[in-house]
Amino acid sequence: MNQTEIKRLRTQSILKELIPEALATLEDNILRGLCVTDVECKKGRYDAFVYLDKMAFDEAEQAYILEHLKRISRYLQNHCMAAEGWYRCPNFHFKFDDRLEYQNHMDSLFDKISKDLSKNAKS
Repeated sequence: MNQTEIKRLRTQSILKELIPEALATLEDNILRGLCVTDVECKKGRYDAFVYLDKMAFDEAEQAYILEHLKRISRYLQNHCMAAEGWYRCPNFHFKFDDRLEYQNHMDSLFDKISKDLSKNAKS
């Protein structure tokens, strides 16, 4: 692992802590309660993809959240820069995390296969 990769991973880790802190300072209850599941910085650390837990948000609520996060993105960047003493912060791109849903779906499929195999082995 080279030095650039280590810096990128460190930035991801720091942002994963700082973004929820910044969200907690907001007045909007929905945004304040968001859960950041992951942060992924691209090479050069100019862009960071921030993955959010969908929780029980429907499509309209998700659209509202993404729109408002886009508006306050600069505030979040300023919070991160001030907290870490950085002179620049990656541009944030917010997405709802589908990976957990996908993982749960895959787990249920494997459970079903396992049960079917158990039935067939007993017969």
